[in-house]
Amino acid sequence: MAEIRQGYLDDYTQNTSGNIGIGTSSASDAKLEIIGGTTSQELNVTGIATFGSVSGFIEKHTTYTENVNINAGDSGTLSGEIIVGVGLTMNVGTSVTSSQGSLHSLKISSMFKPPSGTTATRPVGKPGSLFYNFDFKTIEFFDGSSWRQVDNVTTRGRGVFIGGGTPAHMREIDFINIQSRGNSQSFGSLSAGRRLMAGLGNNTRGIYGGGIDVGNNYLDTIEYITIAAGGNPIDFGNLTATNLGLNALASSTRGVFTGGYRPAPTKAIDVIQYVEISTLGDALDFGDLNFPRYQPGACSSPTRGVVAAGQANPANLTHIDFFTIASKGNATTFGELGDDAYGGSSGASSTRGIFGAFEDDKKHIHYITIASTGNSIYFGDLRTSFSSCASGTVSSQTRAVIAGGRNPSNVNTIESVEIATTGNAVDFGERTIESQQFGGLSDSHGGLGGF
Repeated sequence: MAEIRQGYLDDYTQNTSGNIGIGTSSASDAKLEIIGGTTSQELNVTGIATFGSVSGFIEKHTTYTENVNINAGDSGTLSGEIIVGVGLTMNVGTSVTSSQGSLHSLKISSMFKPPSGTTATRPVGKPGSLFYNFDFKTIEFFDGSSWRQVDNVTTRGRGVFIGGGTPAHMREIDFINIQSRGNSQSFGSLSAGRRLMAGLGNNTRGIYGGGIDVGNNYLDTIEYITIAAGGNPIDFGNLTATNLGLNALASSTRGVFTGGYRPAPTKAIDVIQYVEISTLGDALDFGDLNFPRYQPGACSSPTRGVVAAGQANPANLTHIDFFTIASKGNATTFGELGDDAYGGSSGASSTRGIFGAFEDDKKHIHYITIASTGNSIYFGDLRTSFSSCASGTVSSQTRAVIAGGRNPSNVNTIESVEIATTGNAVDFGERTIESQQFGGLSDSHGGLGGF
């Protein structure tokens, strides 16, 4: 409560000490109280002042009709801040600009709309810039070197196996739920059988390309599926040339096919080619691997693609390459895989890549830290020996799946490991068919961290 109350008709006095009294004959110890309130135009306070006690109501809405300097001169505060209480709002009108300083938190009553357009019309990026991409239907930000996608889609955790095996099974597509374990279920059917193709996926779309058909004809076709929906594939485009035994990886927006084998005299190739997953069209040249190879392992983080081992002429490789997915160019040396091998399977979180079930090394599993470089490290062993399994990354952020293959005949085995730990694989379930040399992909692997 106020210490002194004055009425409208009270006397006004001021003594030599500077104290002011309204309605008192002596202002020796009086304080100032204004009944009915005042405005900033009627009251000019210089320096730093406070109200020690107040009664009545205080106007809580302040409207500035001219520029206000918060942190300099007589209008400054002790902290240089404007503090808005919990549950209250600050409304900022249109055409407001800010000069020096920053806003830690600002609630705007009208909609905020970033610049928008297609991929081809992105503005020149500055670090921290936002852009809504009509092609990908998502917000992107510029990190100082490239535009990256903000991931706002909850992934389902589905792995898909496509084609492969004997002519009787080369059209089959089946899927698993990576988080729950269990047997695979039917997904759809290829229009024509194929094997030795490569698969990749983001959180909505799966893509596979290349391979050979039932008549052993080399293929360059690319097709896609909607991972959450199931059903038969749809035409996407074509690779740069016919190719089998390639492998693939992906970020949220870009799919990359690596290596492969073409008819003599080319044989093993070092080609890297890419597609934009959310669009349709033919693959484009990306760069070259350090060595020609086919049936390598491949995985990715949101920024980096890794290609390991593979078969070359005349011998298998241990070499591991890497490249930056958002840019284009030739691969750079990463390190060496523990064994020279080909035809294996792979999985990845956003930080760790897993390689296993390679030919000539059928039980060993190796891992790498994707953001660094160096040789692979022994992870553990499979429960059973098999190879020539899924070509592509079949994993979630936590679990890698190694499925199918041969030992020496075709098998339907599915095993899994927890990526963050080390240790031997455990039983996951069984595929609907016994198969080898098929494509694999998932909607929740480590390359889908939002870039």
